Amino acid sequence: MVLSHGHYDHFGGMVGFLKAHGSALKKKLPFYVGGEDCFCWRRNPGGNFGALDRKAIMDADLTLMLAQEPAVVADHAFTTGRIGQTSFEQPLLPTTEIVGIFDGFGCYPEKMPAAKNTGQYIPDDFDHELATAYMVKDKGLVVLTSCSHRGVINAVRQAMAASGVDKVHAVIGGFHIVPPLGDDYINKTIAAFKAINPDHLIVGHCTGDRFYDLARQALGAKVVHSAVGTRFMFGA
Repeated sequence: MVLSHGHYDHFGGMVGFLKAHGSALKKKLPFYVGGEDCFCWRRNPGGNFGALDRKAIMDADLTLMLAQEPAVVADHAFTTGRIGQTSFEQPLLPTTEIVGIFDGFGCYPEKMPAAKNTGQYIPDDFDHELATAYMVKDKGLVVLTSCSHRGVINAVRQAMAASGVDKVHAVIGGFHIVPPLGDDYINKTIAAFKAINPDHLIVGHCTGDRFYDLARQALGAKVVHSAVGTRFMFGA
């Protein structure tokens, strides 16, 4: 199991899933997160955004893997490790986080950078976010971005660097290119994708309709709008 980042809309169903199906999972199944930061309490403009339940992971007999560096998953996939801010991208910061344990939930202060341990909510830099990728024989990388809070181009480049593979077959997920990011930013992203030259861009829930419209104009049929329940199969 791989958790991309510590946002409730990505881990919120996990506890119920583990309660219902945990006994059927392989014992000591690896559970990958990008670092201790994933467990911190978070807020969004609507209020409390929750914290990942560490106890539920342990009670389900999963093996917690803090994958700050790239890691092989199930012998045939890999996580990117932490995604560097190497491009022009200026990711939005939709949440804040606080270091500490509150009511049994949260991130351990001794495992967090001192600069983040302020006792107050601070901007969430998503330093723990992971992307997951596969190498499809004779086709190239398939990169699952999740939300791209660290920047979708940064995520894809990190997958390329971690694997040593330059050919990208598909990029799938949310690109998080929404207002106030405008057309200039979108066009820079499209230009960067043109340089990477993936075969398919399959955009998900938080990409933004404006990006889809402009990318479809520029890149044509390789841009695909995904939806809940859609299945994509990639083979050699």
